[in-house]
Amino acid sequence: MAEHGKILIPVSEYKERALRAAELIKRDKLDALIVNSNEADYANARYFSGFWPLFERCGVVIAPSGDAALMVGPESREFAADRSKIDKIFVLKEYRESADPAYPELVPDTFQDAFKAVGVTGKKLRIGVASYLDTSVVIMEGIKDAFPEAEIVRADHIMVELRRIKSVNEINCLREGYRIAELASQQVIKEIKPGMTELQMVGVAQRVVYEQGAEYEGLPMYVFSEASTRHAISRSSYRKFEKGDIVQLNLSAKIDGYSAAIGYPVVLGKLEGKRRDIVMFGLEAHKWSEKQIKAGVPAADIASGFYNYYVENGYKENFVYGPLHGTGLIEVEAPWVETSSNYNLQPNMTFQIDTFIATDTFGVRWEKGIAVTETGCDVLSPEIGKLYELDF
Repeated sequence: MAEHGKILIPVSEYKERALRAAELIKRDKLDALIVNSNEADYANARYFSGFWPLFERCGVVIAPSGDAALMVGPESREFAADRSKIDKIFVLKEYRESADPAYPELVPDTFQDAFKAVGVTGKKLRIGVASYLDTSVVIMEGIKDAFPEAEIVRADHIMVELRRIKSVNEINCLREGYRIAELASQQVIKEIKPGMTELQMVGVAQRVVYEQGAEYEGLPMYVFSEASTRHAISRSSYRKFEKGDIVQLNLSAKIDGYSAAIGYPVVLGKLEGKRRDIVMFGLEAHKWSEKQIKAGVPAADIASGFYNYYVENGYKENFVYGPLHGTGLIEVEAPWVETSSNYNLQPNMTFQIDTFIATDTFGVRWEKGIAVTETGCDVLSPEIGKLYELDF
């Protein structure tokens, strides 16, 4: 086990990221790129700054020179100064929290101030905005008001291009997160029993995650049982486990922003009949996906083959979504592997092999993290594949 806080992204890598972004900014003939983030999806701003906002929003502006500035809300000046890898920090009211305080005494900075600090001036600018889905109306209106003659274009593709290939440091962060997530899973398996609640097991997992050195959960911990296992996305509840339940674990740990999650079902008893067939088919589909992965393979071919694997084995009605999704700073990030995908896998792309199968009464997910290699994939998490049937 590494010393807590020692597996991380070095400051030099943040500077390299801004310079790589600058090349894409010039390629796309932009005068500046703005990326925006919030507490829930902090990824793009943290990618350049290392800063993860709380309550408020934040943004980073990058110039074609590679110079960058961090923009934060009125209450985050000192917080950002302590944590940001970017020295230039500006306080803008547009990044305030959702309670919408007026801050009548505040003399805020402006978008023009931040742009000028990175060497971008003029009125008829071409501004790319990434994190488009997470750019609030208030932030967008602020940009437009600051630069009324500017052309504002959606630039999410730049961030996908930058983030899709991981560095050695990024993969190391993920690998450590997976290690911790598996320790948390094993501790839940040791302590779970009928009569306990889903949320109690979340507490067990959280204890291990923090004890082992994670900065946070990688995602809201999934501990679902029986009917709620049908939920592709959900939250744990006060439901008490009963003997014979299928319990879905998806536990996670975040290391310097990188979110690693693993998932598999646990049975509080013996699983038999059709329920067992469905669970074990999910595992076989998971293994099928892993065998398809290597550099150069078209993503769409894997997705099409995965869907056909369900159809050919009589599980068409149990199919929910494709075989893989990107992972990194957020546990689910672009790109997805879907039948409409138009790219080939490349070395050091990182994915979750995420195999979800659902019925009318229950569902299960087998999930782990991998990095693409020239000849296959490097499994970053401890190997999954055993069905845990607990004896009570």
